[in-house]
Amino acid sequence: MIEVKTSTLSDGELNRGVFARRDIAKGTLFHEAPVIPFPNEQYEHIEKTLIADYVFAYGENHTAILLGYGLLFNHSYTPNAYYDLNFDNHTVDFFAYTDISAGEEILINYNGEVENDDPLWFNEDKEKE
Repeated sequence: MIEVKTSTLSDGELNRGVFARRDIAKGTLFHEAPVIPFPNEQYEHIEKTLIADYVFAYGENHTAILLGYGLLFNHSYTPNAYYDLNFDNHTVDFFAYTDISAGEEILINYNGEVENDDPLWFNEDKEKE
């Protein structure tokens, strides 16, 4: 249903994104990314690495590394997908927020809520300049 391809939206070294391989209807659960949670106190070790930009808040006391395609979705303030934390299954579940066409890049709002337009942590320094 989804695949990883080169993205024109990413300016990182790898320039990857997640794309729909077929049409995905609004509301469809299209990916369940397993998580590896760790206590927030251990984040100080992660923040010294590139992985720090890829972890998700996972409840009040934990942070999580996502497996599967979970870390490869790019950001948009007008996303076509959203995610929910599924503590029972230890996954982050990705759903279509709008109808997504085959070949379209699947985008989420990194702030966790579709309509949240707060500045992103990795742009804060740029926005202050």
